[in-house]
Amino acid sequence: MATLKSAVASVLVNSSPTMEFKCTRGLRQGDSLSPFLFVIIMEALTGIMKRAVSFGLFKGLRCTLDDSLLSHLLYADDVMFIGEWSTANAINLCRILKCFYLTSGLNVNLSKCSVYGVGVNELDLQNMAATFNCKQGSFPFKHLGLFVWANMNLIKNWEPVINIFRNRLSIWKAKNLSYGGRITLLKSVLNSLPTYYFTLFKAPVQVIECLERFRRVFFWGGSEEKAKMNWVAWEKKDCSS
Repeated sequence: MATLKSAVASVLVNSSPTMEFKCTRGLRQGDSLSPFLFVIIMEALTGIMKRAVSFGLFKGLRCTLDDSLLSHLLYADDVMFIGEWSTANAINLCRILKCFYLTSGLNVNLSKCSVYGVGVNELDLQNMAATFNCKQGSFPFKHLGLFVWANMNLIKNWEPVINIFRNRLSIWKAKNLSYGGRITLLKSVLNSLPTYYFTLFKAPVQVIECLERFRRVFFWGGSEEKAKMNWVAWEKKDCSS
């Protein structure tokens, strides 16, 4: 509460800041303090889930041979609950979230939530979604920028990475940059864009060749519609070191 009560803000009017005032209406989404407070609250949610698992109120999934159970995953502002497929488990989870709302003031927006079932039929999935009053999800789905339950050996599932390259090159026009500027952009931006995907998935050869073609065409000042002459073989042009 000391963090909230000591926070002040000001408004820019004609590029000039106004007098500072205290925030008395709480924090809104987008405030710089929101992620900090969210992490603190999620620590409390983690404690509640651990206590519920230890008392047998919520049954998670056993991933190892020891007694550890996986009940939830937290990252930034994303929460994923994982547990056994049963009506009692779902009802107890709803009660836990209700108690969490009464104690913290954070209400779950069920219209943005989805329920996924592994190895269950369509009817059971519909009934479970009705229990939570949320949407019915289907595989594959996107979580933290990555596709879950997708066959990453298929080129179509790498379209997000290819589109990122295409959008970046449409913003940074090669004709407005020198060769040195293009090399700098290749090293600092384009080389690091697919790293997040590459750390988890092995990219097909066609995807690697497509990304290399984007980099090659950009360096020589061409575009996707019209490529220019390459004066040096791309294999001999060291742009990654």
